[in-house]
Amino acid sequence: MTDRLVITLAQLNQVVGDMAGNAAAMLAARDRARAAGSDLVVFPEMQLVGYPAEDLVLKPAFVARAAEALEDLAAQTADGGPAMLVGSIFVRDGNLHNGIALLHEGKVAQVRFKHELPNYGTFDEVRLFQPGPLPEPIVFKGVMIGLPICEDIWHPDVCRHLADFGAELLLCINGSPYEIDKDTLRIDGVAKRRAVDTGLPLAYLNRVGGQDELVFDGASFVVNGDGSLAVQMTDWEEQEVTTTWTRTATGWRCDRGAIAPLADHPEDIYCAMVLALRDYVGRNRFPGVVLGLSGGIDSAICAAIAADALGPDRVWCVMLPSRFTSQLSLDLATECARMIGCRYETIPINPAVMAFDEMLAGSFADKEYDITEENVQSRIRGVTLMALSNKFGPMLLTTGNKSEMSVGYATIYGDMAGGYNPLKDAYKMTVFAISEWRNRHKPKIGLGPDGPVMPEGIITRPPSAELRPDQKDEDSLPPYKVLDGILLGLVEHEKSVDQLTAEGFDRDVVVRIERLLNIAEYKRRQAPPGVKLGTRNFGRDRRYPITHAFRSA
Repeated sequence: MTDRLVITLAQLNQVVGDMAGNAAAMLAARDRARAAGSDLVVFPEMQLVGYPAEDLVLKPAFVARAAEALEDLAAQTADGGPAMLVGSIFVRDGNLHNGIALLHEGKVAQVRFKHELPNYGTFDEVRLFQPGPLPEPIVFKGVMIGLPICEDIWHPDVCRHLADFGAELLLCINGSPYEIDKDTLRIDGVAKRRAVDTGLPLAYLNRVGGQDELVFDGASFVVNGDGSLAVQMTDWEEQEVTTTWTRTATGWRCDRGAIAPLADHPEDIYCAMVLALRDYVGRNRFPGVVLGLSGGIDSAICAAIAADALGPDRVWCVMLPSRFTSQLSLDLATECARMIGCRYETIPINPAVMAFDEMLAGSFADKEYDITEENVQSRIRGVTLMALSNKFGPMLLTTGNKSEMSVGYATIYGDMAGGYNPLKDAYKMTVFAISEWRNRHKPKIGLGPDGPVMPEGIITRPPSAELRPDQKDEDSLPPYKVLDGILLGLVEHEKSVDQLTAEGFDRDVVVRIERLLNIAEYKRRQAPPGVKLGTRNFGRDRRYPITHAFRSA
């Protein structure tokens, strides 16, 4: 039995399905932990196979390879160095489990399974895994260690059970996706409660990095049994921290370490967009991105996000003017590209618009110019940008915000065309907030310019699609501050028309917005992926039928 443990918490990124690469990264971290004198290295949830692996875990070949990779990893611990706690998938008695293994002295020494399986929002674990029994602690160097896995600490039963069975400290591995204000919820709302309930210190280790529409912020930490914060790791970056744990007269305690500052709002949102895009582009092996730069705020901030994610040299902005594009838009787009430092060119779409007008003249005879012709312009832009993507390889970014996507103020097969949308879960007022913030600050993980990234005129001008003369977004929509307030109620909080009317919104406007929200579902179902920021993103969290007749009014 020992009275002192040195534990390295390895807050790492991971690649779903790349077991060899994930294992190599863990072994490299173990080498560094050995140099730091660690007894044990802990890695995040499902670090070996990547999280969430979704239906990959249902493939027998995937499960078999995971088992082989874990045995190979365990064999590396025969050298007398630190033991490893590794999250992976396991099969026991024909059932598939999300679990954690202690790799020690060359073998898989002990295994525990996740008991509480989340089945809400982005999580779908009930259809993939069987819950494990209430886990008992493992024994390492004579110390009883409880190993709750992610969701296990969001309910009291697992930690209480571990404490009742003699656990002396808790090491909780996580794959907890970023949501606005979630770091506070994890620490104050969950971890401190479990620590105080049990009287046991708790290390909360979270993964970092992007995976399709999810992004993980890291921000791992340790709280002691009295609820005090002992260690706070950084967010949005990989980090390894070596912690010292000591047996005292009143139980085990983690020595106080560094308390890293976490990104404030809205830097946290901006970092989520940057890291998610960086990993999406990199892991899908695109050389960079291309996007239409219109002189408006949405495309400008997307260009800035891309530059911070990939570096300005991997961002290609294209202005696609029509006869309705103002000189102000041309000037602002040119200056924005210069400030970001990215490649920029102009491709007028008038020749293609004229060709379509001629081609459709017979079919459209005696019909007034309307939204159809507006959408043709948008689709010509989409075709042009996709041609550049196909010819030269960069992924096309779309730039529509969540306010527009909510009410269908986007052209399917036009400005919705592309491979990824950084603003998919960002309401218009959030776009304004992060644009103003980025013009004054550079994110800590940013690769873009140090100074402002867009002319102030882009932020202050009235939003417009410029698909007809003197067009403004507010010709068709309520002011964005009003629209976003209604959408927050309808989408994020599932409020009814009556509830929002009681809160002071105009009933007729709310009824109209609810209708637009419902009939635009078919568009959103065909939209590209984009990073989740809030509690109810379209696609993973909010799963509505395309065809339905329910209205709350």
